Amino acid sequence: MRIIKAYDERRNEILDTAERLFHMNGYEKCTVNDILKEVAIAKGTFYHYFKSKEEVLDAIVLRYKEIVVSRAEKILKKNGISPEEKLMHIFMAMRINDKVDSDMLNELHKTQNALLHQKTLNQIVTAMSPILVKVIEEGIERKAWSCRYPLQYMQIFLAASLTLTDEGIFVVDADSQMKVMAALISMLEKMLEVPSDSFMQLFMQYWG
Repeated sequence: MRIIKAYDERRNEILDTAERLFHMNGYEKCTVNDILKEVAIAKGTFYHYFKSKEEVLDAIVLRYKEIVVSRAEKILKKNGISPEEKLMHIFMAMRINDKVDSDMLNELHKTQNALLHQKTLNQIVTAMSPILVKVIEEGIERKAWSCRYPLQYMQIFLAASLTLTDEGIFVVDADSQMKVMAALISMLEKMLEVPSDSFMQLFMQYWG
């Protein structure tokens, strides 16, 4: 008997399967036929949902981005917390380990998944920078700090922090990683023209 599934259910099934196969075998080595075989669907069914393997990859990347953006937007709307706390909350929201299986994250870091990894970082920086700019503007309005280039500084900070703290790119011990984080916080303080160590205590409170 033929099983007919709702559009979203079938689409998510294809994405879940493709994500697992990309992580296991690498994006380049995985073919549309591999996905078809695993999901047990015809080629016409696949192309009803996606035009290509590349479009599947983009949809998987979008999933990662949406997790982070959804969390950040909720924090942005919170009342009763300072701009400094909002920044820290949003940085914490970008840690998706609790939403993405740890094995999946480990696979994401492998060389064969470099394209998926790169696209994910690109999308997060692109989506998150404008959200952080709103927090920066709120802080400027409250005279908590000053910032000459909010968007550009947030792009630089995100690109640097996401790359330098990514264990799949730089393998460092815990002590070295903490020094990197301290340097990044120091850089943020200079970007926002606040006194040294203004954020460090808050950072340790939220990150620890």
